Amino acid sequence: MTMSLTDVSLFDNLSWFERLYRKFTLNFISQLKHGDITLVEGNQRIRLGDEQAELKVVITVLDPAFYQKMVVAGSVGAGEAYILGWWRCDDLTALVRIFALNLTALDKLDSAISRLGRPLLKLLNWRNRNTKTQARKNIAAHYDLGNDMYRLFLDDSMMYSSAVYPDENADLVQAQQYKLKLICDRLQLKAHDHLLEIGTGWGAMAIYAAQNYGCKVTTTTISKQQYDYATARINALGLQDRVTILLSDYRDLSGEFDKLVSIEMIEAVGEEYLDTYFAKCSSLLKPEGLMMLQAITIVDQRYRQYVREVDFIKRYVFPGGCLPSVSR
Repeated sequence: MTMSLTDVSLFDNLSWFERLYRKFTLNFISQLKHGDITLVEGNQRIRLGDEQAELKVVITVLDPAFYQKMVVAGSVGAGEAYILGWWRCDDLTALVRIFALNLTALDKLDSAISRLGRPLLKLLNWRNRNTKTQARKNIAAHYDLGNDMYRLFLDDSMMYSSAVYPDENADLVQAQQYKLKLICDRLQLKAHDHLLEIGTGWGAMAIYAAQNYGCKVTTTTISKQQYDYATARINALGLQDRVTILLSDYRDLSGEFDKLVSIEMIEAVGEEYLDTYFAKCSSLLKPEGLMMLQAITIVDQRYRQYVREVDFIKRYVFPGGCLPSVSR
């Protein structure tokens, strides 16, 4: 059903529960700071938040079921309601910035109001834990969506990890190449080294190391699409004598290597497998070997609560994923 701003009747005869869900949601939004939020219901406009804030957004509620989703499932419910078309926003970027400035309020929403839906979310997240079988399914759910989609926003090297910009004038291509050089330099990579990479991606790191340092590289992935793409690139560049690509779980690797690199793969390991991951990395390194790890981390103060909760990214973007913290 397509709803317009004139569908006032949707909000005229709310049930007692619907009014309660709405009250909770409006109360939550009204407590947000650093954001001027206008809520539109039919032809009614409600001003909430900080009217003096620079960040201003208009949220249009198209179905009152949005409020129940917010109360039952918190931030995950808000995302689900958006996918279902129950609300829209004139500036999603500004809205995300407002939420980022109100993490404490969001934590309260997810830890208190949304307790009704938490058991189901935790059950679904538990089913995504990274056993060897499930890890392949989790990776496929994200990385096997199609290489064409990733080409839309990645540079030609297809590096899907944070770049390092050498200066403010550098573009993404230069920043990714600079990042790869930093990694190789910190690994003290030499031509006689055998480098192991856990998490091939689309092959950029393995190709860069083989081409620029002349070393032997073994790289592994559990994404079939990434494996096929990286294999084709390696063969096209004539690097198959220096680069070996495996379609294998890191837990099944064997041997000893001079150097080990893992670029933003640890986020897919899962909290309960972190010890297994590091123990495996240690066993794969020679006694004097070096390991370079690039990771997206969460601040230590938020880690304990983060691993207990299920957010939208864990549920829909990176099933089985978990950001580590520095202390963890």
